[in-house]
Amino acid sequence: MSLQGFTIRVVVVLLIFVVGAFLGAYRGLPFFSGSPGIDGITNPAATLDPQSASATNNEGASSQSESSVVALGRLQPKGKTITVASPSGASDARIASLLLDEGDRVTTGQTVAELDSLPSLQLAVASALVNISAKEAALAQARATVAVNLAEAKASRDRALAAVQLARQALERERSLSQGGASSRSTLQSAEASLAQSMSDLAKADASIVRYQSAAGTLQPDIAVAERNLDLAKAELAAARDNLGKGVVISPISGTVIAINSRPGERPASAGIMTLGDTGHMQVELEVYQTDIRRIATGQTVSISSPALSQDLEGSVTLIGHEVEQQTVLSADPAANTDARVVRVTADLDFRSSSLAARLTGLEVVGRVAVGKDHE
Repeated sequence: MSLQGFTIRVVVVLLIFVVGAFLGAYRGLPFFSGSPGIDGITNPAATLDPQSASATNNEGASSQSESSVVALGRLQPKGKTITVASPSGASDARIASLLLDEGDRVTTGQTVAELDSLPSLQLAVASALVNISAKEAALAQARATVAVNLAEAKASRDRALAAVQLARQALERERSLSQGGASSRSTLQSAEASLAQSMSDLAKADASIVRYQSAAGTLQPDIAVAERNLDLAKAELAAARDNLGKGVVISPISGTVIAINSRPGERPASAGIMTLGDTGHMQVELEVYQTDIRRIATGQTVSISSPALSQDLEGSVTLIGHEVEQQTVLSADPAANTDARVVRVTADLDFRSSSLAARLTGLEVVGRVAVGKDHE
């Protein structure tokens, strides 16, 4: 074979190999498995197992299969947590003492802390009580005084009335004597003056009786003033007792102290004095991706898992939110969508699960809602 013929054969073989390689890449031959072909078709061997997918896919906060919707969420007490702040009007009062610690149980209306303004507020209440006692004594004195004065006025009227009758009889006698010339004019004038004086004394006695006697439907003025002063003292006591509430911190719910946010000697922080929650009844709040929410219904069973839990928790859906919000619970997957749109779904945990979750408020978990194919 000549050198020229050999060269031609080598070129032909190389051309065949290049064309074959090109066609293999185009058609997705086995030695290119796991890589997309030019036509965009991916070999099935490269597809991920759905069971190994993360709870947060690259779409958002939840992923779905035929029988369940998976979403991220947090554990929380039923009704969520409550921040207990200092009472309104406490001004710059500081915490004098805390009566509870983290983990303690508390009942509605129980005092959980005292402020340093409490002693002065208690003193104001004591002062108001003493003032009431003084006003009550003044009222009793006014009633006694009015009764005595009224009795004296009635006695004075009786004397004045008797004096008037005597003076009138004396005047009539002097007039009779004067007509017979047996009495002088000056004696007659003196009898007339005595009658006028007796009439004046009678009028004064009548006025005193009116002064100390209650009119129909009204109180005697001195007693009325004393009673109004007592009413004012009672109002001051009520205000002092109301202000007393500004020196103590009262629990608005029954539950457990989850966290202490401020300590004795400090002004209550913006985060409040303490955080309370009903940890005896725990819930999970899931953030379900907006396209999955149509598959969620109340009553569906929810399974909760987390590396922090010794076993899975169980519950059921009790509330489905009415607002689409931005996701707040994020997956550890760096490829997860951090701007997903979600709907909050609340599930109550059963008694066993609530006991296990009682000390884990705020724990991030993965929830699987059993939806079934009928909710597709």
